[in-house]
Amino acid sequence: MDEMRYLTFALGKGRLADKTLEMFERIGITCEEMKDKKTRRLIFVNEELKLRFFLAKGPDVPTYVEYGAADIGVVGKDTILEEGRNIYEVLDLNFGKCRMCICGPKSAEELLRHHELIRVATKYPHIAKDYFYNKKHQTVEIIKLNGSIELAPIVGLSEVICDIVETGSTLRENGLFVLEEVCPLSARMVVNQVSMKMEQERITKLISDLKKIVNQ
Repeated sequence: MDEMRYLTFALGKGRLADKTLEMFERIGITCEEMKDKKTRRLIFVNEELKLRFFLAKGPDVPTYVEYGAADIGVVGKDTILEEGRNIYEVLDLNFGKCRMCICGPKSAEELLRHHELIRVATKYPHIAKDYFYNKKHQTVEIIKLNGSIELAPIVGLSEVICDIVETGSTLRENGLFVLEEVCPLSARMVVNQVSMKMEQERITKLISDLKKIVNQ
């Protein structure tokens, strides 16, 4: 009989990976090596179950999955939309919930309503462009930023921002409001298209086991 190949998982670093591993433990998938916070290892292996794990920066997870360096990835929906990779999104893991929103001062409400030409500051240019051009049919100038996006309308760089909102407290503290909601976000499981065919049985079982926990 053929030696069973390893299934490889790419997990978004930080809270996302911690929460994912907690879920995996509940369905009997463990990886003790990953619990050592001091380790310098890059790849973690569960020999018994023939599973490998590695941590990656969120935006890189869909890339690893698309190119088959990982069979399965866990990453935020915002990253999936922004990266636009050729992968299957198979499961909403129902944690890390937040929203992608258009935010700004109250005065910007009219500009949005009347489809004015405005500037939008964001870390997510693809999501912003898709929302304004394809859903709202509003022409805007999109400004890509990497730091704290809330600053942009305060200093006059843009009229509004397109950003992730969890509690909204940072917005409120800076006199900004959620003006429109783009889409809900949460952690999702994604699968490489070839892996889905080659390892259908193992991956389908994993998805159905996780589904039971998600729906509890």
